[in-house]
Amino acid sequence: MIPQQHSLRHLFHGLVDECYGRQLGMDDPEIAAYVADLLTDFSESNRIYALRDADGRPLQRISEMVTASDPIHGTAPSFDAEREARKHIGNYALFFTGMYPRSQPENFLNLIETGKESFYIVSSFNLFEYAREAPMFERLAQRFEACVHGINLVRSELDRLHAFPITDSKPQERLM
Repeated sequence: MIPQQHSLRHLFHGLVDECYGRQLGMDDPEIAAYVADLLTDFSESNRIYALRDADGRPLQRISEMVTASDPIHGTAPSFDAEREARKHIGNYALFFTGMYPRSQPENFLNLIETGKESFYIVSSFNLFEYAREAPMFERLAQRFEACVHGINLVRSELDRLHAFPITDSKPQERLM
């Protein structure tokens, strides 16, 4: 995990604040901080494919991730594991639709719907230790498309700054 004081985390927080607040007019510091931390954490490739199958191999297709998140018909060992898997699926969908929107045009809408659904499911875990975060995940589900657009603005700003060489060359088979 990238430390809180790392310059990359500061870069993403600044860019997300600018793009979400000033450009989109989305005045939600909690969502902005969450998205900035997501972008920072997903800069480490092992975090993107954190969900694993029974043999420990990373799940690379969203359909495999959704199956793995189901504690009744899938492989999630508990409802807590379902919540964590759905949180990751929402993050994954948000990241790829925002950073690589043209890499999978035929699956773009499916990723949007799966991400929104996943964040909504996470928001339904609204008791005990999850009660404080639940409203933010509900807002993420409701504002998913705006958050995607905000990440796309961040990507454009990174391109403008030449901060990262970002391409749309993600393998098709990995997203679905």
